[in-house]
Amino acid sequence: MTKKIIDAKPYKNSISAPIIKIGVLAISISVLVMMVSVAVALGMQKVIKDKISSIEGHINISSFRNISNENSINPIVPDQEFLNWLDNIPEISRVEKIITKFGIFRTPNEFEGGYFKGISAEYNFSEIARFITDGELILKADEVTNNVVVSQILSDKLRLNVGDNFQMLSSKNQDDMPSVTGFKISGIYNSGFEELDSKYIFGDYRHIQRINKWDKNEISSIEIHLKNHSDLDLVSDMVYLNSPSDYDVVSSKEKYYSIFEWIKLFDKNIVAILFIMTLVASINIISVLLVLILERINMIGILKALGAKNSSIRKYFIYTSMYLIFRGILIGNFIGGFLIFIQQKFKIISLDSKIYYVDTVPIFFKFSHFLYLNLLILFVCFCAIILPSFLVSKINPKDTIKFN
Repeated sequence: MTKKIIDAKPYKNSISAPIIKIGVLAISISVLVMMVSVAVALGMQKVIKDKISSIEGHINISSFRNISNENSINPIVPDQEFLNWLDNIPEISRVEKIITKFGIFRTPNEFEGGYFKGISAEYNFSEIARFITDGELILKADEVTNNVVVSQILSDKLRLNVGDNFQMLSSKNQDDMPSVTGFKISGIYNSGFEELDSKYIFGDYRHIQRINKWDKNEISSIEIHLKNHSDLDLVSDMVYLNSPSDYDVVSSKEKYYSIFEWIKLFDKNIVAILFIMTLVASINIISVLLVLILERINMIGILKALGAKNSSIRKYFIYTSMYLIFRGILIGNFIGGFLIFIQQKFKIISLDSKIYYVDTVPIFFKFSHFLYLNLLILFVCFCAIILPSFLVSKINPKDTIKFN
């Protein structure tokens, strides 16, 4: 008999229907907000970290004697044994040799300061290449080339386009006469990360070796790229402990401490949103359950008079509540998934990259996130309705039938 009542779903046409709809809507909104919040927060963290690591790597090894690892006056000559050890670390995807130097970039009418990031023809440029909006970087292993890739910010400031020429003024130290080197723009990139874009241009590092009068084996730093950003602290400590005593090891997390602290706040925001939304969903489903019980006091009394057990009646209300919870979660998943797909595909919502380091709201959402969020709200709501369902055992058949 109880099973027939469950199948009939009598709440659909009852006076409690509006309250039930509000409860289902609240669960749907909770799931929706949780999905979108997690996707955006994780997306912001991932995109910002990826941009930093693409341009600067995850870990930088340079000489302790340098005041700044971007303008390396003192070179390092890493031995092959140390490089082989780095290549054999499973968490490391690649190791690059680079030379960076500060210079003044000038045209007949404009000038701007920045860093020339010298790379070799073997440098894996694929991660930066995805930011190139015009042209490409062309380097040759057998000869020194004057081709460089500059940022859109620098290109706008110097009023230059692909194919145009400019000069860089630099010197080995403050006492030397500046060296003038001519370059040709072969590509323009725009990562949307203004702090990095305004800093670097990319070109052949043999120019800097010539200016600094270094040997071909001398470089300013070793740039390490990891397979997974979560291994940053582990690998950074490992490299620091095993590197030569005169080497300085700096991770991107240390170099951009304020930015990493800022994006770390997203984790706290996620926790706060998950707590609030699960609380809202559980309170609403409790309200719905209480309304269902109070509306069916007479039915409960009759069932008890006919010999139904409290546990059987409780199961009916729990099953009914779980059905409503599933319904709310399903609606929330559909709408949330649709919004996430639309933003990921068409990038409708834009942001100011000067403030947020990205020009559109980034999305990062995996199936595991979807699964965990649904299990979380399902588990919390289920636990929330267990205690109120015991109200059934407090109902006396004699009082309810007499009242009726």
